[in-house]
Parts: sequence; structure tokens; C-alpha cells
Amino acid sequence: MKGDLFSSEHMVRPATTPGMTVENAKCLRYTVDGEVLARQGAMVAYRGDLQFERKGQGVGGMLKRAVTGEGLPLMTVRGQGEAWFAQEAQNCFVVEIDPGDEFTVNGRNVLCFDATLSYRISTVKGAGITGGGLFNSVFTGHGKLGLVCEGSPLVIPVTPQSPVYVDTDAIVGWTAGLSTSLHRSQSLGSMLRGGSGEAVQLVLQGQGHVVVRPSEAPPHKAQQR
Repeated sequence: MKGDLFSSEHMVRPATTPGMTVENAKCLRYTVDGEVLARQGAMVAYRGDLQFERKGQGVGGMLKRAVTGEGLPLMTVRGQGEAWFAQEAQNCFVVEIDPGDEFTVNGRNVLCFDATLSYRISTVKGAGITGGGLFNSVFTGHGKLGLVCEGSPLVIPVTPQSPVYVDTDAIVGWTAGLSTSLHRSQSLGSMLRGGSGEAVQLVLQGQGHVVVRPSEAPPHKAQQR
């Protein structure tokens, strides 16, 4: 066969590194020798001797449905082989978490992660107000976390002198050392939403970084198309 489709740009190369790697901007490859956790339905291809087991609401720490508003059903992938993970052609990124690190992430942005990582559910202060990203997964331990994001994410430094205000539908995650609260802005709500209600932003304060996706669209929009 000939043509651009079969060029080296698109051709999968032999795996050289165990575990999680970026295959291309829209897909992660995981060379499995044991176990990996992934979002159900995220596997687009695999080869080798792998078994896939549905985990419903999660494994161990039980990722609750409240994490994304729809839930984050997971699956365990076990055996020896290679699996490729993707989610609606969103951009893919890998976060390396070391002992002592802590990364809080919105469940809708989780694609896959090493089984060596631990996680728990964290509720943002004032989360009784509707909005995305108010229930999150906090990852700790040692391993890699694969994330997806609509578009190229913004990584914004946060300092004690410069807190950052983020639309609750745009938040992806943030590093340890940051405290959160909700801020209501009637004037901004009137300007952006025609005065139909208060705009709510997530305020991050302290020392660290916040990751934001370049879209305010609710996460359900892609599924409604």
C-alpha cells in the first residue's frame, strides 16, 4: 500500500519504554506488563495477551458518579501487551507524580493511570452550587497519569500575591499547595450570561499551578451532538 496514510508520520513504531507514553497528540500508548486503570470505552486498539475488566464506579477508592456529574466508570487492563487510549480526539498529556506530590484533577479529564497511584474524592468548598469541576479526584503516590483536554491547556502559575479565578466549566486540575473557594460575580454574570444569574468562578490561592482548558462549554456538549 502507498500514500500519505502509510507514511512514517502515522505508522506505530515498536515500543521502547514500558508503561505510559504519548503515541501522538490525540492518543496514549500503554505497554502493559501487569495492570493499568483506564476510563471505560477509552481503548481504541490493543495487541498482545490483555484482559479488560469493567470496574463500574471505580477501584478501591470508588470514584463516585459525582466526580463528573455522569460518573467515571473505570476498567482494569491486565496482562502483557500494548493498548492505545483516546477520548473523542481530545489532546492527550502525561503527568508524572512522585512521592509527596498531589495533583487534583477533574474526573472528565482522566484517561488512564498507573495502578501504583492512589486517589480520593475531594469536594470543593461550596460545591452545593451547580457547576463543573466541583468534585475532583486527588492523585498521590508514584506513577503516571494520562489526561485529555479539549484543545491546548493553559498552565497558569498561582502565587500568594496573584490568585487565579477560573470558570468552573473550564477547570482541569491543580497542584498541591493551593486552596480553593467559589466566587460569585453578579456583574460578570450579567455581562456574559445576559443577567440570567450569577457567574461562579473557582478561586485558587497559594503557591502552585492551575490547568485550564480553553473552553467554557459544559462537558456534556460533545455527547449531545
